[in-house]
Amino acid sequence: MTMRLRIGAAGLAMAVTLLAVSTAGSASEAQTIREALAKVLPDAKPTSVQPTPIKGLFQVEIGPQVMYMTGDGRYLIDGAIVDLETRENLAEKAQNEARQRAVEALGEDEMIVFDAPNAKHQITVFTDIDCGYCRKLHQQIDGYQAEGISVRYLFYPRTGVDTPSYDKAVAVWCADDQRAAMTEAKNGNPVDSKACNNPVQRHMELGELMGIRGTPAIILENGQLVPGFVEPKRLVQVLEQ
Repeated sequence: MTMRLRIGAAGLAMAVTLLAVSTAGSASEAQTIREALAKVLPDAKPTSVQPTPIKGLFQVEIGPQVMYMTGDGRYLIDGAIVDLETRENLAEKAQNEARQRAVEALGEDEMIVFDAPNAKHQITVFTDIDCGYCRKLHQQIDGYQAEGISVRYLFYPRTGVDTPSYDKAVAVWCADDQRAAMTEAKNGNPVDSKACNNPVQRHMELGELMGIRGTPAIILENGQLVPGFVEPKRLVQVLEQ
């Protein structure tokens, strides 16, 4: 079983084992699920536990992550749940919605935004200053804006905290003109380093929870995750599907 929770393989195996033998008290099913999770994943605080169309199965959200559990707290399911009548993947839809809520909860005050003059769409992009395809994406920022797509940047330096890529992200955020600094950095030019309160590490933590593995990682308006570079005209087609 593959889970998106940021726990190791040994911890996951223990969690699944303990969930299988957990016992419920007299609490409601939702509370039973919370109690079962608290025993095996004490740091994972569900933000939502809701019934699904399937009797006895509950949708559990932990920030941008979605999983499913039985009402007795015994079984955890991580994977596709497809309505064969509508052909809709309920799990994918729920995951997209949870991802989008997490992005919007962060707020544009913690993003660097390149607004389109006549915006019809917006995307949120996890970016790394030193990533080649991230630079290619930014080199076409005018093309996205011309297609009516506003671009909102979050930082995801793949090398981690306290590395040159991380320091460049902080320097861009702390610059007097963040957009100009982003463009300079993406062009490989140095940006004067300043220290300031910045959200770079929060961006990275959110990306980790979302399972981001590479950059650029594009979050569409509906919360769908599109990995990699997509040129402007193709992206607007995806957005308008």
